[in-house]
Amino acid sequence: MDTGVISSPDLSVEIPADSPKTPAWFTEALSTPRQEGWLDSAGCPIHYFSWGNPANPGVLLLHGFLAHARCFAFIAPLLAKEYYVVAYDFSGMGDSGVREEYPDEVRLQELMDVAKKTGLLDDGRKPTIIAHSYGGSVGLTAMEHCHKQFSRLVICDLMTLRPNRLKGHEKERRPLGPHRPNRVYPDYETAKARFVLSPPQKVNEAYLFDYMAFHSLKKVAGGWSWKFDPSVFERGPDLHERLLTLSKRIANTPGFMVIVYGEQSDLFDADSADYVRESGGEHIPMIGIPDARHHLMLDQPIAFVSVLLTILAM
Repeated sequence: MDTGVISSPDLSVEIPADSPKTPAWFTEALSTPRQEGWLDSAGCPIHYFSWGNPANPGVLLLHGFLAHARCFAFIAPLLAKEYYVVAYDFSGMGDSGVREEYPDEVRLQELMDVAKKTGLLDDGRKPTIIAHSYGGSVGLTAMEHCHKQFSRLVICDLMTLRPNRLKGHEKERRPLGPHRPNRVYPDYETAKARFVLSPPQKVNEAYLFDYMAFHSLKKVAGGWSWKFDPSVFERGPDLHERLLTLSKRIANTPGFMVIVYGEQSDLFDADSADYVRESGGEHIPMIGIPDARHHLMLDQPIAFVSVLLTILAM
């Protein structure tokens, strides 16, 4: 197991100075002692956090595209009362290192290296993977290749749309392809003003939006810029075809799976659930969270935790 530093986070650094007053549950969660460190995966430093007793059943958390492990930093402590929880930044995102390319094989290698080196797989134990959005596709790859090493996969609002709806969605979003270097903004306020969620949506609580914005940026020469590597947008020429066949891929992935989604999500809704069932996924439990959109941990964090704890207890 790689070693990290166990400490209680400094909230004056963890919570942005311009954030509105935060509720007690949030500050208490962020004050929970955690281990932070980096481990090596094929020559790239991968940043991770862990919470809880390593002797407890394991949970591995996977974040969404352009996001980072801190989107679970206020969720994981609520799970860690009964579970050993690990969250990490994908390479090219958050505080992990960068690579020349980010194919599926690399994502799978990172996941398995994190699971092994943080002790989640010690003594033949089988942790649960909980994966949000893009992380869901990484979780599917893990189950397709290594499902016997995990107890289950919980996919949280991974975009799954019928072909006609997918076509409309792709027209609205910016095209994927070569991107220029990340822009440098003169100060934090200017940079934060450019932070948006994808897909665009309101957030029920401003302090959660501010928290995600703050930890998506870094100080660089000349000002502030985004943490993610622009090269992560290079996701292969077959991306469209993969999205078209995603419902069948979900239905055919081995191992036990549960789908959690926001009932108001633009990327996975009741029609998406029907689509997965029609594709052969009738056996997959699907749970919608009321008054939640795509970013479940920002929209309904307590309800999200409650659903996850129920699934973990199954």
